Amino acid sequence: MANNWGISREVELLVEARDTNFMDESGDHGLTTISPDFPVFLLCGVLMEQTAYERMRLEMNVLKSAIWGKKEVIFHSRDIRKCEKEFTVLFDLGVKKTFYTGINQLIAGQEYTILASGIRKDQYIRKYGKLSNDVYELSLSFIIERAVFFLDSKGKAEKRVNIIIEKRGKREDKRLEEHFQRLLSRGTNFVSAERLRNCGLTIRFVGKQENINGLQLADLIAYPIARYVLNSERANPAFDALAPKIYSKGGKRYGLKVFP
Repeated sequence: MANNWGISREVELLVEARDTNFMDESGDHGLTTISPDFPVFLLCGVLMEQTAYERMRLEMNVLKSAIWGKKEVIFHSRDIRKCEKEFTVLFDLGVKKTFYTGINQLIAGQEYTILASGIRKDQYIRKYGKLSNDVYELSLSFIIERAVFFLDSKGKAEKRVNIIIEKRGKREDKRLEEHFQRLLSRGTNFVSAERLRNCGLTIRFVGKQENINGLQLADLIAYPIARYVLNSERANPAFDALAPKIYSKGGKRYGLKVFP
């Protein structure tokens, strides 16, 4: 999509921000029914500066064009794992090798910081009940707190952070927008409202069809982290590759909040 000046929607979303936090999730945020095989909700944020994002965006488009001959393909973790939709081409082992080599290089080689929140839903329900806080809103709060901690640790005097989240539905997006505004007005348990506002936080919701590469990167990263939250002892080479990108300080991964 483009506006009247021919600027891509992807670039348009970045022009007002010094840093952009792209967010996508893995797993279902609902608490009514829980899959015994995947009882976790993981919200993943990928925080990038503008110049770093532009490099990543171009590299992802090069990979798309090399395999599909166009950049309009939308990377979606589940479709990739199942070889569905555009990703039936991955049944060709040669194409699959080229694709995964490119994805691994993209994830390992770009400059970004991961801020993620994993909710163990079975444990959460046992402790707080099914009618407790919305786990998506809770995860967003955790990630925003850690974004503030990270930016403060970098000593940036002037901060502007644009949070970009994929649309889920009018009702869900409205609720999340209201939660975000409450955070700005009240703060959290660990970050005051004034400190949040000083980060120049804004939030925007965009549709999957807008083909925002930052959201697709967050989607690719979310699943391996969710698998790690489920079982940190299980072999998980995809997580091992992205683990150095998680915000850490003093040997502790502050960028991955697992709750409860």
